[in-house]
Amino acid sequence: MERALYTKPIPRSDAARLRFLLRQEKGSTRALAVRLGVSQRAVQHWLKGDRHPRPDAGARIEAEVRRSWQPRVRRRLRRQAEAAGMVIHARAQFGFTAAPGSTDDPRLRLITQHIPADTAAALFAARDAGAPEARQAGIIAEGLQEAYFKDGGRRAPGLLVEFTGIDFIDFGI
Repeated sequence: MERALYTKPIPRSDAARLRFLLRQEKGSTRALAVRLGVSQRAVQHWLKGDRHPRPDAGARIEAEVRRSWQPRVRRRLRRQAEAAGMVIHARAQFGFTAAPGSTDDPRLRLITQHIPADTAAALFAARDAGAPEARQAGIIAEGLQEAYFKDGGRRAPGLLVEFTGIDFIDFGI
């Protein structure tokens, strides 16, 4: 969610990424090796430039850097979203359970909508707890149900909304 809002891009080369991670481990190649699931000697070779990490190890290195890149920026953005909500821009199909006589047409919709802070907080909490993508999509659908389809409780009482197909989702904080 926060990647697009970083103030600086993550390091590009494997060596620069490893140096960043090594600083976090206070210079311990052993601790970095444990964190990456490789041998200490492999980390030492990579840092010296003698060898390059295999693609799977390179992916783990990138994932670790992304996970710990600019923590203050991520914390600030999260506080903002949990205090004021966030904007969701999505193109998706929605399934409806509605009152008789209303439409439940599952057409593809393009929606840009501000969702409330409690939905944003629930989404962050689910992501942090390792909730599956389907659960996180359900939280977003519930937020859009209240903010967009029910217009904050002013219409469509009893309407239940769920994603039936997601083309894309983008978040703005």
